[in-house]
Order: sequence, then C-alpha cells, then structure tokens
Amino acid sequence: MSGIAGIYAQRGQFLDPAFISTMMDSLAHRGPNGTDVWCENKMALGHLMLWTTAESLLERLPLVSQTGNLVITADARIDNRDELIIALELPYPPAKITDSQIILGAYEKWRENCSEHLIGAFAFAIWDKKRQSLFCSRDHFGVKPFYYHQSDQEFLFASEIKALLCLPQVPRRVDEVRIADYLSMMMEDKSITTYADIFRLPPAHCMQVSLSGTDIWSYWTLQPDAQIVLDSDEAYAQEFHHLFTEAVRCRLRSVLPIGSQLSGGLDSSAVTCTAQSLLTQYGKEPLHTISNIFDDVTECDERPYINAVLESGPFTSHFVHADQVSPIQDLADIWKIEDEAFVGPNHFLPWQLNRAAHQQGIRVFLDGFDGDTTVSHGVLRLKELASAGEWSNFWHEASPLAQHFDCSAQYLLIQYGLPVLKDLVQRGRWWAFIQAVDQIHHHFQISRKHLFWHYGFKPLIPKFWELQHRSFDAISPLPPLINRQFAKHIDFEHRFQTLGTASHAANTVQEDHWFSLTTGLLVFVLELLDRSAAAFSIEARHPFMDKRLIEFCLAVPPEQKLNQGWSRMIMRHALAGVLPKSIQWRGGKTSMTPNFLHGVLMLDRPVFDDLVNHPPQQLQQYIDVDVLQEAYHRMTSETQVKNADIMTVWQASILGLWLRHHPITP
Repeated sequence: MSGIAGIYAQRGQFLDPAFISTMMDSLAHRGPNGTDVWCENKMALGHLMLWTTAESLLERLPLVSQTGNLVITADARIDNRDELIIALELPYPPAKITDSQIILGAYEKWRENCSEHLIGAFAFAIWDKKRQSLFCSRDHFGVKPFYYHQSDQEFLFASEIKALLCLPQVPRRVDEVRIADYLSMMMEDKSITTYADIFRLPPAHCMQVSLSGTDIWSYWTLQPDAQIVLDSDEAYAQEFHHLFTEAVRCRLRSVLPIGSQLSGGLDSSAVTCTAQSLLTQYGKEPLHTISNIFDDVTECDERPYINAVLESGPFTSHFVHADQVSPIQDLADIWKIEDEAFVGPNHFLPWQLNRAAHQQGIRVFLDGFDGDTTVSHGVLRLKELASAGEWSNFWHEASPLAQHFDCSAQYLLIQYGLPVLKDLVQRGRWWAFIQAVDQIHHHFQISRKHLFWHYGFKPLIPKFWELQHRSFDAISPLPPLINRQFAKHIDFEHRFQTLGTASHAANTVQEDHWFSLTTGLLVFVLELLDRSAAAFSIEARHPFMDKRLIEFCLAVPPEQKLNQGWSRMIMRHALAGVLPKSIQWRGGKTSMTPNFLHGVLMLDRPVFDDLVNHPPQQLQQYIDVDVLQEAYHRMTSETQVKNADIMTVWQASILGLWLRHHPITP
C-alpha cells in the first residue's frame, strides 16, 4: 500500500506545482516512508511510500526510465515477478528489481497490453513523453484504488477522493444517483462515486489520456463458462492446495511484521494456518494474529475456534474487545479517511483490528476476505438437481446440508426446489411436474394436494384481480426506504430494474458464482478495506482475491462446491492437515448482528434516537422517513429483529450523520 497522485495539464495551461504538493499532503497517511514528486511541463506525478517488501526499500518513485521517455508512479504489488523478470530480460539480480521497474519494463515491451501480463494488486500511471499521453491501469478485482477527475483543461488522479477534493478546481457536487444506489443496496456501477465529477477507473480496465481524447477499455474479463476437468476429487484438492498456498505465499513478501485477521472462520483460519506454515519453512518469526473477542455479547464470541488455530502452531496472538466499541464511536476518525458515507454496519470491527495491528508495528495484514465468494458455497446446485429431475439427489444433498448449517431441509426445498415446480407448469411440462410432486411427497412428506394447488393450479390464476387492488407503492420494484419523489426526480426505477436484478437470473452454480465474483459490491468493499488499512499505514492483502485461484474455483464442477451436504467441499478436502478438524468441518459462521444491536441499543442509543426522530433536512429528501421510523421502532421493541430493519436503520442513519458533517451541493 502506498499513495499516488497526478496532474496532466492537457491544454497547455500553467501547471502549478503547489497543487500536487497539496494532493500529497492529503494522502500523508498512505506513505510514512517518504514523499516525492516529478514535475515537467504539462505533467506532475506524485508518490507516497510505504515500505513493506524488501524491494520497496530500494524503490524510488516516481521512476524515470533509462531512456528518460517514460515516468511511472505506482501503488503495486506484482505477484508473478519471476516469470516477468525472465520474459522482460531485466538485467539485475531479482532481489534488486522493484515492482515498479517490472511494470515499466512490461509497458516498454507490450505498451497498452502490458496489464494483461501482470498478476497482483496494482494501480499505476505512466507518462509517455514521446506520445504525450498518460496510461493508467487498475488490477483485476479493484484491490488498489484509482480515482480521477477530468475537465476540459486537465486530468487529475489519486488513490483517494480527498486528494482531488482538496483542489479548488474540483467541485464538491453530489451525484444523487449514487445516493439512490446506496439506499437501494445496489452498488453495481463500478465507475461512479458520491461526487458527480469524480470517477473510479473500474477493475481490470486501462485508460489512455492524451490531447486527442480519453479511451477506457477492459483488458481482462472473468470467463463465465470456463471448465476444468480433472481425474479425481484428490486431483481437484491438490490443485486448490497448490494455488491457495501460492496465493498466500505471494502476499508474505515483507521485511516488517506480518499479521493476520483471525476470526475462527474457515477463511481466516485457512489464511492464518497456511501463512504460519510458510513462515516456519522460511525460518521467519511467528505470525501475529489479531482477533475480535466478545465478553459481554457472548453469542458472537469465537474463541473456541480461534484457540484451535492458535494451538496448532507458534503464533503471537492479540485480542480486541469488540463489544466495548460502538458502531459510530470512531466515526469522526473514520470520516477523515472515508470520503463517502457508505460504510457497512460492521465496518468498525476491521477498523479496530487495523488499529491493533498498527500498535504492534504490523505493516502487512492478511485476511480471509470473501473466501465464501471465491470458493462458492455452491448451494444453487440444489436448483440444478431439481431442474434435472434428480429429486432423490436433491434430498440427499439438502438433508445433511440443513444439519451442517443449522437450517431446515424444507427451507432449502422452498428456496431452490419449489420454484422449479412453477417453472415446469409455466412451460407446460405436466408429466415432469407430476413426477416431481411424487418425489417431493416421498422425500419431504409434503402432501400432493398442497403441491398441486399451490404450485400447479394457483400460479395459473390470472393476476389482474390482485393487481387492481394493490397500490403503486406495493407493486413498485424500488426498496421502501428510498423516497419515491426523489426516485422519480432522477428517473431511478429503470436503473434499479436494470442493474438491481441481474444476479437473480442465475440458474446454475457457475452462473451464480460468476455473478458474485463480478458484482460491483465486491469492488466497493475492497475499496473500503483499502482505506481502513491505509488509515493506519497498513497494506491489506487478500489471498482469496488471487486471479489464478478465482479462475480455478469458478471453473471446477458444481459437485466440488457442494457435495454430501458440505459447501466448499474442494477447500475442505484441500486443507486437510492444514486446518484443525473442528474448523475444517464447521458449518455456518457466527453472526455479528447481536454485537451491532448491542452497540446501537446500549452504547449509541441517544444518537440513533435523535437522528431517527429528527433526521437532517437533506436526508429527508432522499428517504421515506416513515419507513425509517417504523423499522427503528421494530428494531428497538421486538425480540426477533429482522436484518431488513437493521439495514434500513443503518443506511439512513449513516447517510444522515455523514450529511451533517459533509456539506455537499446537489
């Protein structure tokens, strides 16, 4: 992790060097080990250094090529260093070749196609003097951030929005579509930000800026239909083990202490155990672990699983008492870093972990972020089995799955099996419908009469009577929290129908897996995690976000994802002997909801009471206040609190608090 910024004065106007210095100052937390600026004529590039790898100790950025024609600034970690050093024929010992030199060499050899050859986490910009053009690129999944603003006169970019907003020529004007996206829980747009004139370079994209214009293109896409066929379950497990170990190994490059977020779940435990095994092989000091523990909200406490990992090897463990911190306790500090309002309800948990890591001198912090998505639970395999008429196999997967993950087989049938019955009726496949009803009756003990009526005949009854007696709000596709007048003002309904329902079309495990890996929400959370770590001069590294591992996991057969009632079966097999068995074969994970409610209702109640009862005027333009207040009443008075009410209260509250402290112009 480091910081980058730049100014390209395209139209020949005077480039004020003070502007790039101002941008650097706003990003000081990203680079405690040095700041440097390169400036010449129309172009200024800045860099803030955070030492992590051995090579970074030798790195001087911005870097000018030997010919003097190219200049690069980069926030990058390149993982396929060895193969690139050979391919580029770089004339130095590998230990003295920096990642920015590799990127610059790749650009010299492959020009605009250079990013196709890079594996890792990167955001960089290269000024090409001969072409008088600026080439920018961002990694495959958006681990490293890249924001930009462009006017008729100049192009500006930086690692964080604040470095753009600190300049007088960049307007602080809100993009209300982004507000509506957030209130609708739809973060699919990978380009826009809260500010109408500031954009994100999407993941796996390049940008070329010159006097002739600006081009943006994708250099890589995740293939939705790739297939990998191996000889046996053991072969799949071995390949997963190899790729996962390599993903962790690449992220252990550090000359300073390394830490790992250890929650006790399958993903963080896999990263932690694999990392410690590798560090032991290298003769390095034990891995630091940082874990949240809960003495007061005991239902969130994972210490039995955390301790199982800690007992498996030499670790230097540290603990954070997460139930003593409220969701908005550090909000003033968080908003010095976060440039948008959209932090999640549990964002304060990684914030506290990063603070604890910083106190231990940790510079590289591993996590198990989104192993669920990378490996995939594969539960949509149940729908595949139902669609194929394999109801016996459906039962034999659903029954143990329900036991392992503390739900009911009937719930799985309702979610993944019964919709198939409706589809059979709509397509007129009555014989297949009758056979399916008979199988469901046999395995699930549901009456044939009930199935015939509710899933055979009732769906055929015309809907006009029902539609005539429902209000507009009842049939509107928009979430209830969003203000209908606001949505109409920005013509939001079409956008929501287009972007908000794309993932619902998945019919197979692989389709569902692909949707989850390409969603804009994944990018959004990675950007949040980057800034949360950057606040403490830490680089967050995510082994499950490795391109090679993701491509492999997406392409394996569905039975490697869900088998014998166990989700993510390939990972469980692959990590036998690496993970403690109590974690290898654990089902679900502990919900952090009770701790969030504890913070809101016990630690922050006056703040939320005031905000819900007296919402800021600007917030009222965006939300339905009645919906907020009703959700808050249920959340504070009912024993069983619904997740929908929690998210409604949090979305509105965090946006309202942000609007109170951030003056913006619609």
